[in-house]
Amino acid sequence: MSSGQAAGSTELDGLPWRWGEFGASSLPDRLVGHAGPVVSRAVTVRAEPAVVFRWLCQLRVAPYSYDLVDNLGRRSPGTLTPGLESLAVGQRFATIFTLVDWVPDELVALEITAPAGIRLFGRLPLVYQTVPLPGGPEARTTLRGDIALPRAGSRSARARSAALAWGDLVMMRRQLLTLARLSEETAGSTRSS
Repeated sequence: MSSGQAAGSTELDGLPWRWGEFGASSLPDRLVGHAGPVVSRAVTVRAEPAVVFRWLCQLRVAPYSYDLVDNLGRRSPGTLTPGLESLAVGQRFATIFTLVDWVPDELVALEITAPAGIRLFGRLPLVYQTVPLPGGPEARTTLRGDIALPRAGSRSARARSAALAWGDLVMMRRQLLTLARLSEETAGSTRSS
């Protein structure tokens, strides 16, 4: 069992299932025991968790991955939008997700609820975490995203899960790298002020 893998969950190692720098982060409790495979992505961000979390709240208005593909060509905002950090269960995130839970500066839990998203992917849970990394002169945070895929019993279901995992790898990798860059720019401008 790898670090971050919990009994009863199916968290696989290697591409397309895991990508990134996980630091001390582990599989979120709300995905432990999920019957299907869990895909996990993570990046290290040179910013405090509160700054990274604030950028996660921006997912309410844009996906921050490939705007041409999943934002109908509209550009994801490059600056923080006031008020998006005021979260409430039921809010829409990145077009097809709905907020089901959150912990300020630590966790955002979403689920696909839009009919088009359910038809394409199923009712998948997605959890983002911001985990502070110890040590060093500047703040660092692991930004982690985990999606629990449907249980894959048949050969076609396993092929579908693998295809979803590869597609998510491309999209979420870009999303996390973009949010990391924007968080670091925000932290840098705060430090230099």
